[in-house]
Amino acid sequence: MDSKRMRRAMACMIVVFLTVFAVIAIVNLDTVKQKLGLTEEAPVQENEPEQEEQKTKEGQIGNNLSAFLGDETFFDPEVKFKSIESYSGRNVSLMMSSVARDLRIMVVDSVGRLVTGADFTVTIQDVGEYTDNDKDGVIYVDGLRSGEYSVFLNEKDGFRVPNTITTIQVRQDIEYRVIDNIEYLMLTEDDIDPAKEDRAVNGAEEAADGTENMELKFDNGSAKLGIDVSKWNQEIDWGAVKEAGIEFAIIRCGYRGASTGALVIDPRYRENIEGAIEAGIPVGVYFFTQALDEVEAVEEASMVIRLIEEYDVDYPVFLDSESAGGRGRADGLSKDERTLAHRAFLQTIEAAGYETGVYASKNWLNNEIDMTRLSNHRVWLAEYAQAPTYDEYYHMWQYTSKGTVDGISTNVDLNLCYMNIDTSINHAKDAAGYSGVVNGDTGNVPRAGISSEDTEP
Repeated sequence: MDSKRMRRAMACMIVVFLTVFAVIAIVNLDTVKQKLGLTEEAPVQENEPEQEEQKTKEGQIGNNLSAFLGDETFFDPEVKFKSIESYSGRNVSLMMSSVARDLRIMVVDSVGRLVTGADFTVTIQDVGEYTDNDKDGVIYVDGLRSGEYSVFLNEKDGFRVPNTITTIQVRQDIEYRVIDNIEYLMLTEDDIDPAKEDRAVNGAEEAADGTENMELKFDNGSAKLGIDVSKWNQEIDWGAVKEAGIEFAIIRCGYRGASTGALVIDPRYRENIEGAIEAGIPVGVYFFTQALDEVEAVEEASMVIRLIEEYDVDYPVFLDSESAGGRGRADGLSKDERTLAHRAFLQTIEAAGYETGVYASKNWLNNEIDMTRLSNHRVWLAEYAQAPTYDEYYHMWQYTSKGTVDGISTNVDLNLCYMNIDTSINHAKDAAGYSGVVNGDTGNVPRAGISSEDTEP
């Protein structure tokens, strides 16, 4: 009995094994035929590639792991960059602004800095191509008609160039408002040659008659005593200045380069304005202009607004109108051209809510600017004499550039102010009326100004 059972068990195992083998063979019949050489190769049709894999609408079938590269539906159809060659480079994009009939295009990197050292080219649709030949990251185009313009950045080796078109509206007439992204045009003295750019020449110094008072001139009326300072006055102890009796300070915030026209921040501007405010001294600012036209004047004003908007500025924003020794880019302007540029600066500052004024020497005011067209703005007269001889209204008088004040190691400009300044209100307008003096004659103005009796220290 035992041997019969064993034979039956062995027979069952053999049947099961053969059954499993048959099932596997049937499932893999094509493979078995290929191994035994029993299949016929399908003829290859000419001019058609061999199909290594089958494709379906749902995806890829087969063992080719790179087959997805040939699937046009696999990738996002939006192309982010213009070429695979520029994909691995530095990411750049465009920023643009316009004042009037012009277009300023700036190439910036991913953190918003101007990209310099490369001659980028942009295409303005229906206008043409423009290249940054000086490689400063800025392309300027003027003489455009008003309307909407589309701009894109051409491919550049080593940079990731976006495949996008940027549009901007160009206006026909100038608007006196702060330019967007003016920060990208603002430089420090590390970026320029100060010896060539910072060349303001004080006309009052040249015309001084040697009779000016160089001491602190405390007026016996309501005039306030102040100073104006810049980098040339070096480090200042503002606490000591306050103790010396100084009641206000006009601080240079910047200048336009006399050679290249670069917009440059005074290197001591922030320490001066913050030091004066911390010491409790009310402040105003001034900017040395070399603008050639209204557009550049709006640029200068926009820079000033950006520099002062975080501070309480109670005194006016003054435009410093002087020559650059006869070699400045704006020295050759006509009286009319200079006046138009000055008015654009002043109106842009005024539109931002600040009081405005013009600083100049007596001769400059008389001969280089048409002050009748700027009569709504304050006048800061620079005339170094015992008493001013300027025949028109003025609101501040810079009476010497050779003053001495505790806390300042250099000579310093000294000033008397006759304006009604409400230092309790930021950007205060003089609501009390027109305050000024004219050649010692008070007339009917609220403040009596300087007379010959008031000029002694």
